[in-house]
Amino acid sequence: MAKTKPKKSKSKSKNEAPAPPAKAKRATKKTTRKSLVDAQLANGKSLIIVESPAKAKTINKYLGKDFVVEASVGHIKNLPKSKIGIDVDAGFMPEYETIKGKDEVIKRLRDHASKAGTVYLATDPDREGEAIAWHIAREIEQDNTNVFRVMFHEITERGIAEAMNQPMRIDDKLVNSQQARRAMDRLVGYKVSPFVWKTVFYGLSAGRVQSVAVRLICEREEVINSFIPEEYWSIVGEFQTEGKDAFFAKLFKVDGIDPLIGDTTTAEGYVNDIKSQRFAIADLQTKPVRRNPPPPFITSTLQQESARRLRLNAKRTMMLAQKLYEGIDLGDDGRVGLITYMRTDSTRLSNDAVQEIREYIFSNYGKEYLPSQPRDFKKGKSSQDAHEAIRPTSAKYHPKAVRKYVEGDMYNLYELIWNRFVSCQMSPAVFDQVTVDVKGGDYLFRATDTIPKFRGFLQVFDDMEDETEKQTDEDPVSKLPANLKLGENAELRNLLPNQHFTKPPGRFTESSLVKELESLGIGRPSTYALIVDTVQTRKYVEQRERRLYPTELGKAVNRILVNNFPNLFTVEFTARMEEELDTIASGERTYEVVMDDFYQPFIKAVEGVDKKAAAIKKSLQEETDEVCDLCGKKMIIKWGRNGRFMACKGYPGCKNTRPLPEEQKLMEHAQGKKCNQCGGDMIVKGGKFGAFLGCSNYPDCRNTQPISIGVNCPKCKDGEVIERKTKRKRIFFGCSRYPDCDFASWDRPVDKVCDTCGNDYLVMKYTQTRGEFLNCPACKAEISKDEPQEQPI
Repeated sequence: MAKTKPKKSKSKSKNEAPAPPAKAKRATKKTTRKSLVDAQLANGKSLIIVESPAKAKTINKYLGKDFVVEASVGHIKNLPKSKIGIDVDAGFMPEYETIKGKDEVIKRLRDHASKAGTVYLATDPDREGEAIAWHIAREIEQDNTNVFRVMFHEITERGIAEAMNQPMRIDDKLVNSQQARRAMDRLVGYKVSPFVWKTVFYGLSAGRVQSVAVRLICEREEVINSFIPEEYWSIVGEFQTEGKDAFFAKLFKVDGIDPLIGDTTTAEGYVNDIKSQRFAIADLQTKPVRRNPPPPFITSTLQQESARRLRLNAKRTMMLAQKLYEGIDLGDDGRVGLITYMRTDSTRLSNDAVQEIREYIFSNYGKEYLPSQPRDFKKGKSSQDAHEAIRPTSAKYHPKAVRKYVEGDMYNLYELIWNRFVSCQMSPAVFDQVTVDVKGGDYLFRATDTIPKFRGFLQVFDDMEDETEKQTDEDPVSKLPANLKLGENAELRNLLPNQHFTKPPGRFTESSLVKELESLGIGRPSTYALIVDTVQTRKYVEQRERRLYPTELGKAVNRILVNNFPNLFTVEFTARMEEELDTIASGERTYEVVMDDFYQPFIKAVEGVDKKAAAIKKSLQEETDEVCDLCGKKMIIKWGRNGRFMACKGYPGCKNTRPLPEEQKLMEHAQGKKCNQCGGDMIVKGGKFGAFLGCSNYPDCRNTQPISIGVNCPKCKDGEVIERKTKRKRIFFGCSRYPDCDFASWDRPVDKVCDTCGNDYLVMKYTQTRGEFLNCPACKAEISKDEPQEQPI
């Protein structure tokens, strides 16, 4: 095992980086891989090492016979799995070991390096890539000291040529920053997770950043659950002037003051008085409004828009973006990297890219769509500005041009990146904003309308309303008729008093959680997707209808961490540590100083709570009114590997257990169900992923079935609706008789007939502003959830 302290790479030498060919040449002669390696390296040619085989294939296309490209296939070294691997007393030295299966990779790279004239390390251009390059350099430096670092911000002929003409040394500051992140995460995981095991159950984990993300979700849930709605009313009038269409206007002022209408009595009083007034157009204003395009994508905004528009989670978005960056086979053009590096927090664009896309806009949309000057975007306060924004690598590869090579979600993501980039250099959209005031007595009604005059960038990147933020209880609105005149009479045709209730903040979606993490300074572009994925994989958070809910397990673990580590798992401390990591990368502070600043308050907190583990575990137990049917003692609710359950208080003398009352209801629902393989009774069982039906003849019969949600299949009438998951773990509802019956619904069916059209069932919907409500999938009628209905199990 190698014990390694962060230090300057020994691969540095006094030799200057050799100047590679000014322009990469394409190999034209087909040879076998072995003969290519022998031919190039035997004569001391150059070796390029990347981490991805797909990336290696694309790079090979642009480099001539003077180069061999090899892949490390990710990291070759990691901290050990069997111990903490951080020597605190020796300056927080990480103790790395070779990852299982990577011995042969290292042997191959060392062999190639010994024959090469120069070695170029071309791993991804970020801290993680720098760390991979550092580990490789330490392995091959005894075979070749001529080792240089190159960064491919885009894998194109231009991008590779630029990188190869600017070789550099490994940046030890970036390496140390990455190692500090790993060391902090390892210390938290290995010191705090055992405490959680002792208080809840073995196998759980706590994480420096993931636990703060869980805390945000739990705290949002607490706000929602404790929210007390407040009643308020709006009053909308329907007005019509002579010879023109009617329009809606909302009560805006009463005697020059904002109206405060908090109950039915007040609303009725206003309505009765308003009906007696005579109204006329009191003011008419039109002003031009310009709307500028949004900036090109950075990692966080790409994940947010991909979730909003394409319904892709953060993890899948980054996986597809990685493939677009590393290269796609485009037929005669060979492998081409279609986008720039996808882990970035900068909206900066290269001059060449801007000039190329401006020419594209002029040619395809006309000069009116092209601003007189290129558009620059303001740098974010926490932006490292290490890379360009995420953009297509060439205007040559329009989405339609690559459509037959790039399919499904990957194509949709590329088109999204393309459209956002093109639009960011287009002219603003122009509207006329029209405001009309209608006055009668002390009552002033106001209506506004926006009239498009020039679409500008919206021609490419149009607006899209997020279904989870859709306003479903808004007051009625309408287009304003043309040619309204100041002073003309307006007849009050109808008056609509509307009752509203204030709403709590909406639950986080994956995209809004990423946005929140970014705004709070928690995590970095390379970690957002991992954070969001981890909290769900650990079963601390679950996703329903694209919204994130804390599980009972997540709530319990969060309470333990927040109550016992009040200064550790906070937004403020976590954000400060991110800033400290950045100071290592910039050279302002050293690895050991930052680690010590983190470790001293951390270890004091850990040592202070370890003795309380038994008491905390007992505090999580809940007494019930249930009596043990074996010994007569009370039953208590405890935690186990498969969740909460009831156990006899007399344990270990009495080991009687029962499912929770809600699971007993599921057991009642399972009564009478027979195994379709052996005819035995099906019983409710608990597992890692929740309750399910299993055959009572286990282990002789291992048949299992999902549990019905309590609704008969509305299509075949014979099956039952069950909860299922797609390959991407997205929940949907389908018939238990699939594939004989193909009924499927993204929304949870409810056993209630639609009063409007008579459809057999409704589905549960949700928006941020309205909360949960019922919707008819046939006629789209919307019904309040609070109306009497059969509740799904």
